[in-house]
Amino acid sequence: MGFFRLQKLLGQFTLVNFHLRIMFLMLVVLCMIGVLLNFYRRADLTPCFMDSPFENSSTKLEDVLFARVQPDPGRSIFFHETTCPHLSSMLRADVYAEGVHLNVAKLNARQACAIESAAIHNPASKVFVLFASPRYKNSNASDPIMDAILTYKNIYLRNLNLWTYAAGTPVYDLLKDGALFKSDYVLSHISDICRYLTLWRWGGTYLDMDVVMLRSMEDVPPNYTGAESNTHLAAGVMNFAHDGFGHEIAEECLLDLQHNFDGSNWGNNGPGVITRVMKRICQTSNIEVMQDNTKRCMGFRVFPIEAFYAIPWPEWSNFFESSLLEQTMTRLKNSYVAHVWNKHSTKRKVKTDSNCAYSVLARTHCPRVFKAAGEYF
Repeated sequence: MGFFRLQKLLGQFTLVNFHLRIMFLMLVVLCMIGVLLNFYRRADLTPCFMDSPFENSSTKLEDVLFARVQPDPGRSIFFHETTCPHLSSMLRADVYAEGVHLNVAKLNARQACAIESAAIHNPASKVFVLFASPRYKNSNASDPIMDAILTYKNIYLRNLNLWTYAAGTPVYDLLKDGALFKSDYVLSHISDICRYLTLWRWGGTYLDMDVVMLRSMEDVPPNYTGAESNTHLAAGVMNFAHDGFGHEIAEECLLDLQHNFDGSNWGNNGPGVITRVMKRICQTSNIEVMQDNTKRCMGFRVFPIEAFYAIPWPEWSNFFESSLLEQTMTRLKNSYVAHVWNKHSTKRKVKTDSNCAYSVLARTHCPRVFKAAGEYF
């Protein structure tokens, strides 16, 4: 009897011990995941955006501040590419004779489509693609996508140095004290800061790289943005005049960034900025009131949702469903751009012979890039 009791106790001990081992193992795994996530999130990306000590004037893209061809104040269109070469698969490194790896300027087909569509529909406007991390020309091989967009005489690829670009502005301290690079969303927040800096420096139109422009905006009066919802404005399409009231708005946006920058909040430093600034200027928190009364906003125009964001982000997949083609195109009939929400759609592949809204739009509005894309867009 005592033997069976002992055996039962040993069995219970072994079971408890097994459960403890499993719990301990799970705890170790969770700790390792936490350490890895923290390392990735806190990795210092500053070097990604600093000039290499190796200089080659024949291959390095010109700095936008010192280039021979400059943006036309108030009349140029800007895109920002802010990925880090060490994290992005969209860039490759060429090895030169000196053994130095240079980050070649490269765009994927969807980014290039946004740029081509802007160039096609706004032929009198210079279209600038600004790289925040130093890029070099690919002098060793042909790239069909890059070759396609560079057939347009109004497209210019340029580098920008974050520190010189922000020098003398209210947001310089975010770089100087490192707050920007401590952000939980470094690359996104660099993009946010760059777009407001660009509109402060040059005026003109900023566009996200996940759009397809559907018609010209060259004749649209300056100073506008678009509503994304009934509570927020968006920062994916913005235009400020280079002087006067437009420049004052750009200055207000930089001051707002200086005082309200929050590295833990993804949307705070992009759409949050223009939303807060326009609420102050228009003296209302009601987005519908802003749209209905430009005088209330001192002439600044807030376009309705359908102008730039007719398909809201929760419905991003509508662009990729052939069965929703007619419905999606109908919803876009009054739009200046189609916004395809790259944050959500980037992994969704599109065959170039498909009949979904995105492929139909690309085939029409960025034909050279679409042709160069190959089997998938």
